[in-house]
Order: sequence, then structure tokens, then C-alpha cells
Amino acid sequence: MKKSIRILISTGCCILLLVSWVFVFNIKSTAEKQLILINRATELINDGVFIRAVPLLEEAAGYNGVHTKKAENTLKNVYLVLINNKGFSRKYISLLEKQMNRRDSEPSVFIEAAAFYFNTSKEQEALAVLKNGIDRTGDANIKAKYESTRYSYEMSRTSYENITALFEQTIQVQNEGKWGIAGADGLIIIPCEYDKVSTFNKDRVVVRKEGITYAVDKSNNRIAVMREKNYDFGNLAENRIAFLFEDGWRRATGEFESGSNRFEEIGMYSQGFAAAKVNGKWGVIDLFDKWLIPAEYDGILTDELGRCYAQGALFVQNGDYIYLFSNGSFITEAYEDAHPFSNEGYAAVKKNGKWGFIDRNGDEIIAYIYDDALSFGQHLAAVKTGEFWGYINIYGHPVIDSVFIEAKSFSDGSAPVLTEKGWQFITLLEYKKGISL
Repeated sequence: MKKSIRILISTGCCILLLVSWVFVFNIKSTAEKQLILINRATELINDGVFIRAVPLLEEAAGYNGVHTKKAENTLKNVYLVLINNKGFSRKYISLLEKQMNRRDSEPSVFIEAAAFYFNTSKEQEALAVLKNGIDRTGDANIKAKYESTRYSYEMSRTSYENITALFEQTIQVQNEGKWGIAGADGLIIIPCEYDKVSTFNKDRVVVRKEGITYAVDKSNNRIAVMREKNYDFGNLAENRIAFLFEDGWRRATGEFESGSNRFEEIGMYSQGFAAAKVNGKWGVIDLFDKWLIPAEYDGILTDELGRCYAQGALFVQNGDYIYLFSNGSFITEAYEDAHPFSNEGYAAVKKNGKWGFIDRNGDEIIAYIYDDALSFGQHLAAVKTGEFWGYINIYGHPVIDSVFIEAKSFSDGSAPVLTEKGWQFITLLEYKKGISL
């Protein structure tokens, strides 16, 4: 009995040693196999025989071993040599994607992938890779690369003699004295055939032609007619538009149902509020005729579309000075001039003859050093230095050169700029083909 037990124990120990030996051998053999394959491939590469090195390196890279990354990196270099051969561009990209999708992906891989896309004129893909790299790794070098390239842009070929500002991915444009609607890329949507057009909102734009005021849809089909005699109209937003009748300005819906309250002037609605003038003074009303700010002031500052309110803030004029109204109260500091906030970013304000930027609390964010400026649209602001306009980012760094005669704010990745050819559009490459980062 004791002899049988000893035999069983001895047999068990032998099996355990054999399993351990096999395990160690397999680990060692995987590494050895990879090195053998890489060394054979290297000899072929040194002889310039790249095509025969590919299957060896692909096999080595297919193992999950200590030399996998070395095999992959060597393989990528070979793919690049053979990149003009059919299928190798896809092989290279697939290997990059595999490396980027690993849990422990290295920042250098994202920079390498972005460089490849930039070199092959695929800027949108490059910017998307960098943005993904920032999200995955938070690496400072990727952030720096992204920041230095994200402001590359394309200039539209289309030009117009006059334009307004972008609103909801559309813009009012003028050619040969007539107005129409274009997209944010400058391509025409509604032809320039009208004496006047409003902003496009709620599937329609209000137009005037040959003395008749009506609404058309994006296909330029007439969908509503204003039968009451009117002399002018404002911009359409939040299904509200102001009309000038014989008894003054009154608001109406997009279906031309007009209200009874009369104003001396009224602006465009923004986030539920609009500037309005009664008895020679200005205030701000909501959609239900309640006064956010009573009509007691010399002016409410608006942008060129007539908007005054965004981010819970607006600017009021009293005498020669401008004051910030934010979060329900006034900030005591006075300014010489200002432009209203947009939906994001900082507002441009003027002090001592120069323009700078403040946040909603009235704190100075970017110094007063510009000859003129517009409030931030998205993450960019148009600024004038000397004779020409360019753009800065939210850190105050110049990112688009000052080469434009005039410039307007960004919206939906595009901005109208005045060149010698007329008003054109610049579109950030990161927004092309719907890639908004």
C-alpha cells in the first residue's frame, strides 16, 4: 500500500514538472519564434526584398508575445515602403487602428496615424484621430498637435456682394441687389431673387418680392402669405418675427398671426428674449410680453441680426456707457462699447479705445489689445489688428492669420470673411463632411 502511494506521488510530481516545463517551453518558444521570423524578415528588408518580408512579420505580429510590438512596428515600416501597392494602405491603417484601440495604446501611435492622414490629404480623419487620442490618453503632445492643426480651413469658391451673420446653419446673402439664403458652406439654398429675406427658422424664411410678403420653405415653395399691409419686417427666430405696420411694430408668428402690443422698435428673439423700445426707451421682453428689464434705458446692445441675450447676459446702454446685465443683476463696471454674448464663449468689450474679452461675471479674460473685435462664436473670435481681421482661440492665441478685409463670427464650423473677391466662407477642416469635434 505504501509502495503504491509512493508511486502515485512520484507520478504526480513528474506530471507537474512536465506541465511546468511545457508551459515554460511554450512561452520561450513563442518569443523564439517571433525573433526567428523578425530576423529572417530583417535580412530580406536589408536586401530590399520587402514583399517577402511581409508574411514573416505578419506571422510574428500575430503571436501574443514579448516581441509583438517590435514585429508590428517593423511591419508598419514595410507597409509604408509598399504603400503604393494595392491593399497595403488598408493593411497599414488596420494595424494602426489595432494599436490605437488597445487598452494601453501609446500616444505616439495617434500622432503617427494623424501624420499619415495629413500626408494623404485626409485632414478630417487626422483631426478625428487626434481628438480620439486626447480622449483616450490625455497626452500633452497630442493636445499640442491638435491645437496647432485644428484651425486649418478651406475657402469657398462662391462669393456674395453682401451677407449678414450665420444663424442655424444658414445665412442671408445678396447678389446683384437681390437677397436669398445660403448654407453655412456658402452654397445657395434659396436663390437671390427677393427684395428682402429674414433668417431661416422653423422650416421657413419670410421674404418680400414685388411688394408682397410671404414665407417660403427650403425648396422655395410659398407656404404662407401676410395679408395685412406692412412696411418692413425683422428676423425670424423661435417662431417670432416683428412687422412694421401703420401703428408701429408688432410681433407675429411664422404663420403671420400678429399680436396686439405695439412697439417703436423690436429686435430678434434669442433664448426667449428680445430688445424692445417704447416711449423712447429700451428694455427687454420675453415671449409673453413680460419685461425682463423695464424700458428705462437709452439702448440695449444687439448684434447685426438683432439679438441681445445669450448665456443669461446682455449689455445695456445708459448715456455714453455700457453695462453688463448678467444672472439677474448689473455689473458696475462701465465699458465704451460691447458686442452681445453668443451661445458660448466670451463677449468682446471696449475700454480705453481697445477691445478685449470678458466672461459673464465681467472678469477680464483676454487683454484689451485689439483695434476691433467680435464676441466668440464656437471657440474662435474675430479680431482686428491694424487694417486686417483674423481669429484668436479662447486662450487669446492667434490661430487664423489677419488677412481679411472684414470677418464675422464662426457658427457650425464656418465664418463669412470679406476678401478682394467679395464675401466668401472659410470652413474649418474639422467640420467638413459632418465631422464636428
